[in-house]
Amino acid sequence: MNSNDVSLNLIAITIFAFVLASLVGPLVDLSPAIPATLAGGLLVLATVDTLGWQNRGSTLLVDAIAQFSPEHRDRILHHEAGHFLVAHTLDIPITGYSLNAWEAFRQGQPGNGGVRFNTQNLENSLNQGNLPATVVDRYCIVWMAGIAAELLTYNQAEGGMGDRQQIRTLYQLIRQSPDAAQQKERWAILQAKTLLQTNEAAYTALLDAMRDRKSVEECQHVLTAVNQASVSESVDAS
Repeated sequence: MNSNDVSLNLIAITIFAFVLASLVGPLVDLSPAIPATLAGGLLVLATVDTLGWQNRGSTLLVDAIAQFSPEHRDRILHHEAGHFLVAHTLDIPITGYSLNAWEAFRQGQPGNGGVRFNTQNLENSLNQGNLPATVVDRYCIVWMAGIAAELLTYNQAEGGMGDRQQIRTLYQLIRQSPDAAQQKERWAILQAKTLLQTNEAAYTALLDAMRDRKSVEECQHVLTAVNQASVSESVDAS
């Protein structure tokens, strides 16, 4: 359920509760002013959140409830670590990350959080009308890396609709068909899976670093250190 659904449901529940209280109120000697005041307050809050705050309150509410589930928190961590590792591997600059809506809100970011990338290279190429296939491939792999991480860990992906939409939007901009976008999604997931499996030790270390909310620079240092250690072991073994 998205945040807009929550706001609409809150309005519906408020109306239902008001009607119910109006019917039951006389039986329990409840003043009609009490449910009316509460219903009015909730309706105002829901309306302000929907129209004036872009559903941020609903987003925070939904995510706060979801955060009670350790499995949900762990799934989000694996998903975002997948984005982070693949972006780092493909040299796409990472500008920040958050693992829940509250962290995103505190960082001045909308939505439920996630890994943020520098997309200037992609935007410049689009504006110039000259978008190399290699640039498209790199960003598509990064966008699908969260889904790939969930598939490798849980055998199914619950998140990633926004990531898929990134590819679909890009393919609309470059006038490619929806079928081509879906094919690219599948291809990018396979590529991301390969990168995650190849860098399994680095991915595991990154999970620990992100779980501890280490900075982007610290997380990148962890990845570099693990990769350097792997190279040294390979040299020693040979």
